[in-house]
Amino acid sequence: MIEALIDIRPLLAILVSAIALPLIWASAKKPNLREFWSYFCGVVMFLIIISMLPFVISGGVVEYTVLTVLPGIEFKLRADALGMLFAMTASFLWIVTTTYSIGYMRGLNEHAQTRFFACFAIAVSSAIGVAFSANLFTLYLFYEILSVMTYPLVAHNEDAAAWDGGKKYMIYLLGLSKTALLAAIVITYMTTGTMDFAPGGIFTTSMPSMLVILSFALFIIGFGKAGLMPFHNWLPSAMVAPTPVSALLHAVAVVKVGVFSVVKVLLFIFGVDVLAHFSLGTPLAVVASFTIITASVIALTKNDLKARLAYSTVSQLSYIVLGVALLNPNGITGSILHIGNHAFSKITLFFCAGSIYVASKIKKIDELNGIAKKMPYTMAAFTIGSFSMIGVPVAAGFTTKWYLALGAVDSGSTGFLIVLLVSTVLNAAYFMPIIFRAYFKEPAEGVDLSGVREHPWVALPLSLTAVISLVIGVYPDLFLSLIERVVS
Repeated sequence: MIEALIDIRPLLAILVSAIALPLIWASAKKPNLREFWSYFCGVVMFLIIISMLPFVISGGVVEYTVLTVLPGIEFKLRADALGMLFAMTASFLWIVTTTYSIGYMRGLNEHAQTRFFACFAIAVSSAIGVAFSANLFTLYLFYEILSVMTYPLVAHNEDAAAWDGGKKYMIYLLGLSKTALLAAIVITYMTTGTMDFAPGGIFTTSMPSMLVILSFALFIIGFGKAGLMPFHNWLPSAMVAPTPVSALLHAVAVVKVGVFSVVKVLLFIFGVDVLAHFSLGTPLAVVASFTIITASVIALTKNDLKARLAYSTVSQLSYIVLGVALLNPNGITGSILHIGNHAFSKITLFFCAGSIYVASKIKKIDELNGIAKKMPYTMAAFTIGSFSMIGVPVAAGFTTKWYLALGAVDSGSTGFLIVLLVSTVLNAAYFMPIIFRAYFKEPAEGVDLSGVREHPWVALPLSLTAVISLVIGVYPDLFLSLIERVVS
């Protein structure tokens, strides 16, 4: 029996960054004060979340019901092991990304910086709301708020490319959530009489197969933020946004909310037994495998650094979906572990891309020759992040792929193991040439690197996230202790 503690802290964690909004707007003409509020609220949020960690690790959950709308429909929050892992990662990276954003936004003298920091705060608040959702109603509410509040960030540049990217972003995410996802939630409520997440799920093996299969398909399609093909095109298009936004989309909030929601629904609405009974794991694993390989191949063709990283994200997110679709403890462990591992490694890579652009205005990979001599910290961090994505031992991504490989073996599927091996080769194929260029080739003709130097406000956070990628690769015990509570 899971011990539940009734406590307001899950709500307070969400409200902290919401309170930051008026403070940031009020400080629009005082940039130092404006950024102070982002720091202050980020630290307070992280401390509130961490304060619940000992109780959750011990096997408990922290709950708080804000409002009962209708019988079985509540605005309710629950800090459990899965949500805690995501919330800790997102809240910590908000603090780090604030430091990076100051250097990036000021270094390029970006416009609308107050709007940027305000929307960023609400986006993180929404992500924490998803992490602590106790039911589908609450999750859907924060999921939609996140989509709306990140639109100004995607369209930040306010040029034709930004408007087009923002439009595609909204059409995909709101279109899928207001049709497929909403339909899936309604079917779930009408069928089971509840929207609450529960260990082992609320669906049963005695339910009509067509109803379960339809609900499953609608949920997977509706969570467009997860980036599964063919519902992934919004993600590369959103790369027109400033690099801190790209880092937010790929590592902290949007795509992580998508895959987190998929994992949450599969484990706590359907349950492993129901998924296995109706043979739903294999088709989902096939879709995830197709996305992993295809996105990696597309990444190989991209000369724009952020575009290559974007397709890498599409591929890497599907590791999370593949792991849970294997329907065994090792696969699920690898899936959840990658939520945190990918966050730190991929945010490092996007930070590096932004650092290079701030220092040199370079966006193209074939112009990066020799840049490591001018930006040693940035390229060292990029190398660590790349090694993690590839799965090199010691880096965080290796632990992920180890558990996923064990899960593939446990499932008895040689095919999924081959997918992991092939994708690892492809990861190396699109990351290693960048590293080789930066360290071992002379600057390209017409590219002047003489005035290039690292910005300390940008180099510091990317160095920190790179080091953490190594630390959680060597010592993943905190994440694994939380995951144990999910899979046990």
